[in-house]
Amino acid sequence: MDGVSDVLTHLPEARPALTADEIDAAAKRIADIIEPTPLQLCPRLSQLTGAQVYLKREDLTVVRSYKLRGAYNLVVQLSDTERAAGVVAASAGNHAQGVAFACRAMGITGRIYVPTTTPKQKRDRIRVHGGEFVELIAVGETFDAAAAAAADDVRRTGATMVPPFDDTRTAAGQGTIAAEILDQLGTAPDLVVVPVGGGGCLAGIGTYLRERAPETAILAVEPAGAASMTAALVAGGPVTLPEVDPFVDGAAVRRIGRVPYEAVAGFGGRVVSHGSLPLLVSIDPPGGTGSFRLLRVDEGAVCTAMLDLYQSEGIIAEPAGALAITGLLESPPEPGSTVVCVVSGGNNDVSRYGEVIERSLVHQGLKHYFLVDFPQEPGALRRFLDEVLGPDDDITLFEYVKRNNRETGAALVGVELGERTGLQPLLDRIAHSPIQCERLEPGSPAYRYLT
Repeated sequence: MDGVSDVLTHLPEARPALTADEIDAAAKRIADIIEPTPLQLCPRLSQLTGAQVYLKREDLTVVRSYKLRGAYNLVVQLSDTERAAGVVAASAGNHAQGVAFACRAMGITGRIYVPTTTPKQKRDRIRVHGGEFVELIAVGETFDAAAAAAADDVRRTGATMVPPFDDTRTAAGQGTIAAEILDQLGTAPDLVVVPVGGGGCLAGIGTYLRERAPETAILAVEPAGAASMTAALVAGGPVTLPEVDPFVDGAAVRRIGRVPYEAVAGFGGRVVSHGSLPLLVSIDPPGGTGSFRLLRVDEGAVCTAMLDLYQSEGIIAEPAGALAITGLLESPPEPGSTVVCVVSGGNNDVSRYGEVIERSLVHQGLKHYFLVDFPQEPGALRRFLDEVLGPDDDITLFEYVKRNNRETGAALVGVELGERTGLQPLLDRIAHSPIQCERLEPGSPAYRYLT
């Protein structure tokens, strides 16, 4: 395939650290505190794909995400000595709420470290769930910075770390989602779509399905700006990404855990990685078991899925919560198959919807930015409106780049098209206009700086 580089690597043999029996035991431990979340048929997605698509509504837990499962399963197993010393956790927000809830439920003190980029809505909910038992500390701009601070706390104080994904007890708790799916559906689905951040949810669900429903295929989905599982599978072990896009904050992890990696590597087979979006990693296990695929999706596509869930199903999903839906639409299932998508969380700050809409429009090809050098003469702006813009195009941003002169010179202009096919006619009109106009390409340094 032109322009696509293939990288082939064989996964090392690795025995999963998790077992379905341990996940069943975790389900019993958390049963008194966590009710099973609904499994709902989604008519819209079923019609779009031709499959029977169910949504596993983890956004409806008391902390609005699946993270309570793993946090509680770990904390409830601590010894009296460990409980007395207190716990420490690092989180982008959702795991923190699970730990906070567990601390308050069991009367254990905890210190929770979050990145400074964690939305206010999530910080407020951490305080609500933890009450007087939890101290919230914001440090650094990424999960990894918060994790380093939490690790230093453990070294200084002797408290017990509650990892968000890199612990068999955490992953086992998160794997109880799969046990509920099989129980609620009454049969093994053809495909389960799982979001990926640090990999704990994928490790737990994947391990359970491999043992209890080996014919079920798994599609894991991670954001393009934080594809740490993809990097690990291609490299043959966890690697640290040089940078991440923090937008999908619930999945913006620079390095996956060793426990999740070993669980996924234990599926066996080989990895083929393609360098274009959507990037797809396929693992074909031996013995006829269900396939495993890992899909990397654009953050703009995630935003579109978020908005569609809100407008069509009334589901308030955070970016990470919409990853599975995005993956389903980017890699459609077999018509007639039974599919379960995990809606992993609903902790979305309403103040972020402006950025969500913006990213969605750019992804759909409806929003574009231009640097327009207006001539220093009367009527220049009017000519641009009359000669360049189409009848269904709107200016959504107009800002002079030179702050010392707001009357003439180059301006940053945002244009929203009436439909995607309007871009080429717009570019043609620009080419024939005497007004100098440069399109800013998404992802370029100028685009990131100016928009």
